[in-house]
Amino acid sequence: MSVLVTGVAGFLGSHVADHLLAAGWEVIGLDDLSGGLLENVPRAAKFYQGSILDQDLLRRIFSQHRIEFVYHLAAYAAEGLSHFIRRFNYSNNVIGSMNVLNDAVRAEVACLVFTSSIAVYGAADIPMREDTHPTPEDPYGIAKRAVELDLMAARRMFGLNYLIFRPHNVYGERQHLGDRYRNVIGIFMNQLLQNQPMTVFGDGTQTRGFTYVDDVAPLLARAIDLPETYNQVYNIGADKPITINELAALVAEAMGKPCTIRRLPARQEVKHAVADHSRLARVFGYRAVWELRDGLRRMAEWAKSVGSRKPSVFPDVELEKNLPPSWKQPGE
Repeated sequence: MSVLVTGVAGFLGSHVADHLLAAGWEVIGLDDLSGGLLENVPRAAKFYQGSILDQDLLRRIFSQHRIEFVYHLAAYAAEGLSHFIRRFNYSNNVIGSMNVLNDAVRAEVACLVFTSSIAVYGAADIPMREDTHPTPEDPYGIAKRAVELDLMAARRMFGLNYLIFRPHNVYGERQHLGDRYRNVIGIFMNQLLQNQPMTVFGDGTQTRGFTYVDDVAPLLARAIDLPETYNQVYNIGADKPITINELAALVAEAMGKPCTIRRLPARQEVKHAVADHSRLARVFGYRAVWELRDGLRRMAEWAKSVGSRKPSVFPDVELEKNLPPSWKQPGE
């Protein structure tokens, strides 16, 4: 019996795949390598390079393997940039997800695990709870919410079991350090590796909860063994909020570098995003165990071992109006 993991070359997907393999599952991985790295794919996984937009490829994977569970982690998860790549965002994050869902229904898989995002909450009161009415403020959050709703509809129509997890600000080894649009910790570390100041949008008083990957991936991997948890939504992540200014100081400490900051104009983004995890604790017995300083230290050791990466530039920005200058070509 096999488990399909989309987005397996992404850092979270690769960690989940590692835990599934350790539990004895055959892992079938799919990734187009647009955001993930081939080096992240576990060697023991059967890997297909391709897109979830390729219906023929998905059909072939499902026909050649007896897929019992699906972990759908493939997404272009750049909230801020999603305003400027709307067509790409909805094609990749909604239409692609529907392709995966269709084949999961045809194959009568036991459960589809979907990684959504706390971006679905928008600027809701904190801490954000699963019963908070979702009011996403960016196209990425809208796309994630659309897939959540479709999974619920597929459950009613076809009996497809699902698990929806809403992780937030997960960090750790194997992140794409050259991604300039998402994963602020990776961006900071990559800048420090190049002896550059860390770039902070606005005054840096935005708050987030940052979650080490080893507090997320193991639970996701074992969730399919607990049918009593199916057909629910769960926030997953750290409980302690921290400002971006405080984060920058901790990242610099972990990297052994001076804390130098370059301030950029504020972006239009949610000011405070911190979730409540009491449902996850009650159902799974979950408690985040990694302190931020310890997780950062482990990621910093890894980052220094792999070295800096050239910042990527998204090739097909659809709207230039109000695009932050630092997101354009290098040097602009």
